[in-house]
Order: sequence, then structure tokens, then C-alpha cells
Amino acid sequence: MKSNITFTILKPHAVANNNLGPILEMINRNGYHFVAMKMIQLNREKAAVFYEEHREKVFFDELLDYMTSGPIVVAVIKKDNAVKDFRELIGSTDPSKAKLGTIRRMFAESKEHNAIHGSDSEKSAKREIALFFTDDEIFI
Repeated sequence: MKSNITFTILKPHAVANNNLGPILEMINRNGYHFVAMKMIQLNREKAAVFYEEHREKVFFDELLDYMTSGPIVVAVIKKDNAVKDFRELIGSTDPSKAKLGTIRRMFAESKEHNAIHGSDSEKSAKREIALFFTDDEIFI
């Protein structure tokens, strides 16, 4: 069975550059329904847990610095085939390789500051959602 929910983060520069409205509108226009959302300031400890799979990579500390540099928006979104379709909507991590019309192609500044995160699997989505939301904060 394909998952009907996924997780996303609108990253610090997307918030700082006032791109929330256009990005959220693109997500909604592509058939997603927001079932949970909040703006938060991520602390370093929670960022380290979220990005645990990158802990041994050379860019880990820089990633944590960036993700804690300003407010972010975290959300749970719902649609049939949510994970796969959302990955297509956001585009390649490297915006120069992302297809025209994708969120990263339109709003990313660089590979490191790529505007948005989307869960890469159903398993990741479940783990990531649980890090930021309790069951009573999700309205499915």
C-alpha cells in the first residue's frame, strides 16, 4: 500500500526570503492537503537527531548551523502516493539539476540551501513526523 502522508520542512532561507506563501501554494495546488503545520526554531540537538544519517559526513556541522539559523516550517501533508509524488514536486537536491517547475529549481539558492526537505521513504516520513508532531497535532 502506498503512503498517503509525508513530511516536509521549509528551510531557514525559504522562510527568511518570504517564500512561504508561494511554496505552500505550489504544494496545495499539486493536490496536497496540510494535516499538520507549525513554525519553529530548531535547536542543535533536535537537528542532530533529524540528520543523524549525515553525522559522519564533512558537512554535518555546517548543516546543523544552517538548519538552526532561523525559523523553519514543518508540515505533514496528505495525498495519494504522497512520498513519491512530493519528491518529484520538490526536485533534485541540487537545484541546477532540478526540473523546471520544481520547488527547488524555483526557490533554492544552492545545493546546501535548497529551500525544502521532503521525506525520501515511508519509513523516513514516519520517523520524521514523530520527531515534530504528536498524534493529536495531526488531523487526518
